[in-house]
Amino acid sequence: MQLVLHYDGAEFSGWQRQPATRTIQGVLEGALERLCNAPVSALGAGRTDAGVHARGQSVGVRVPVKWEAVELRRALNAVLPADMWVASAVEMSDAFHARYSATGRRYSYHVGTDREANSPFRRRWEWAVEAPLARDALADCANALLGTHRFLAFAVQGTAPDGDDHRCTIAEAAWHEGTNGLRFEVEANRFLHRMVRFLVGTMIEIARGKRPLGDFAMLLEAEDNRRTSAPAPPHALFLEVVRYPRDLYLGDT
Repeated sequence: MQLVLHYDGAEFSGWQRQPATRTIQGVLEGALERLCNAPVSALGAGRTDAGVHARGQSVGVRVPVKWEAVELRRALNAVLPADMWVASAVEMSDAFHARYSATGRRYSYHVGTDREANSPFRRRWEWAVEAPLARDALADCANALLGTHRFLAFAVQGTAPDGDDHRCTIAEAAWHEGTNGLRFEVEANRFLHRMVRFLVGTMIEIARGKRPLGDFAMLLEAEDNRRTSAPAPPHALFLEVVRYPRDLYLGDT
């Protein structure tokens, strides 16, 4: 079965279950065990970092046959904390794997550019950047991402499996203007550890005039992240959706 989770990551120490800290996986598995009277593993499509949010985290679970998708969703939402919610539950083919079956993942990153971005009603979910930003530079960087690249400069070193070539194929990347700021949207077949945050941090540095535009193309060819800007903070990043082949779904999505 696939669960699609929404969560506010502010009070979680990331996705992966840990013995002494509150995590998405740990809280969800605790709720599933309570309902099923036995341990249930929850396999996520990806491991979001501490502070990162989701509106479309995909989770694979195997539960006793008595649980139908609609009833499981309802029961989970009755016992989960207020900062986590199951948006949907769908029966899936036995071939479904939350991580390896995914064909695409989409993230958004939110940058507040007006004075009120520092308001307590916005700063929990936006990165407040009041300095002027060159929109054309941001657009040029986003366009340069399209296609397949080795993202060695935009990932935490040593976190990918041995032999991983760090290649990712970017299907869409664009900055969008909003009422109070900017939203970066990016979709790819896969993402590396902190990749979106490294990309945003570097693009914002370029847009602020703190480094030349040419650095972005250079970093897309770099063999390590020594010259990459610091990653953007996690609290403005959202996992929006994880995509799968339609034939894996046995129920309505």
